Amino acid sequence: MPPRSIGLSSLVRHLGSWRTPGAGATYRQLAAAVRLLILDGRLPLAVRLPGEREVAQALGLSRTTVSAAYGRLRDDGFLVGGQGEGARTRLPAGPTPREAAATPSAADGLIDLTAAVLPADPNVHAAYVRALERLPANLPGHGYEPAGLEELREAVAQGYRRRGLPTSPGQILITHGAHNGLVHLLRLTVRPGVPVVFDHPTYPQAIDAILAAGGRPTPVPLPDDAGEDGWDVDGLISTCRSSSAPMAYLVLDHNNPTGRMMRAPDRARLLAGLKGSETLLVLDETLVELTLSGPPALTASAVDAPRVVRLGSMSKSVWGGLRIGWIRADRAVIQRLAQSRASFDLGVPILEQLAAVELLNDGGAALAARRPLLRARRDHLRARLGDRLPDWSCPRPAGGLSLWVKLPGAISSSLTVQAAAQGLILAAGPRFGVDGAFERRLRLPYTLPESELDEALDRLAKAVKTLGSRKSKALGASKSVAVY
Repeated sequence: MPPRSIGLSSLVRHLGSWRTPGAGATYRQLAAAVRLLILDGRLPLAVRLPGEREVAQALGLSRTTVSAAYGRLRDDGFLVGGQGEGARTRLPAGPTPREAAATPSAADGLIDLTAAVLPADPNVHAAYVRALERLPANLPGHGYEPAGLEELREAVAQGYRRRGLPTSPGQILITHGAHNGLVHLLRLTVRPGVPVVFDHPTYPQAIDAILAAGGRPTPVPLPDDAGEDGWDVDGLISTCRSSSAPMAYLVLDHNNPTGRMMRAPDRARLLAGLKGSETLLVLDETLVELTLSGPPALTASAVDAPRVVRLGSMSKSVWGGLRIGWIRADRAVIQRLAQSRASFDLGVPILEQLAAVELLNDGGAALAARRPLLRARRDHLRARLGDRLPDWSCPRPAGGLSLWVKLPGAISSSLTVQAAAQGLILAAGPRFGVDGAFERRLRLPYTLPESELDEALDRLAKAVKTLGSRKSKALGASKSVAVY
């Protein structure tokens, strides 16, 4: 089978505004931009890149510049293959001399802010211990549960009933996390080339899943000046109807990365506006229980309709390593999903499901203890940002796990590269959108302890200073050239 490849237009779209005046040689900037795409997953591994001549023409560069960028990436272990064979993406087996000198390893104190997740607390270990004790009772069976264990589906359904949504186990399908649930829904609903509507910015892996399913990502921007609960509801309704989109994927509680929560009247207006349409409304509720300010999202989200599907997960609220998620939908949809998943996966491991039952049946005690911790870290990070980088704008999110910071310039990608040299790994703003959007934005999770957040900000401030210094030198040099 021939290797996968990425089209020229897709590569250019992913690169976005990669070139910053005064940030160094053009070939180095291009290499750094491609390297960032590989590291944060926008360019999958083992994908063949377009040829040097094609890229040069599309970007308005000389072929020598593109060739030098590709060569740099090969030297650093991010590309393999020559010009004739075609360059393919990869990850280096180990640090090259340049990388070892420029980027600290985990042993050197690397701080990773690309994942907005919490570590497991002691309740997770205790739940697995109890699950192991209960495992023997399940061993006589074949172990395949296409829809999930009955007791886990009942525990999930009970959570929805507490929110005011009458739900039976037959309306629940257990998945390998919410992302796996979205992939199943895309496979069932989306055909190549059809639009999939989503709020913009959004969860990066959702965009990747839409593209992998052959869908056409169709963003509806969140109003930049609409506060903590603003959505373009009219825009969502109009886009869904005019495009005949088979699916709309929305994160209303709390939008990742902004932390916004849609108001109840807007939800009702959205559902009314989509009534009678063919659009399946998929609500990602992986962060629904992480409201930190104001009324809980659990109450606001208790609206329902036949064409509404909900995704849930324990990854954000409990632990990312517990790959348990679910889909709540009409019984007919659940039955179709259970039948179609056999060609994709055969269900979720029994032990993890048993552990999830233990954690869901704790009455919410563990999560209640985590909210004050997250609230304190959110407020701490905002306060420190105000001290260290006062020209950065950072509204307080109502919930979720991260801040969506507005930068004073379109520097997100170049700053991310510069921060890596300080031992700080960031997810650049364009990772959360399409067509190179959000270069003036940066997502900063507040899931680490305060001491690590302080160290992360120290490194971030150094990266900002270094980037500003380089731009100033380049500007001075360009002025000197202009004089002569």
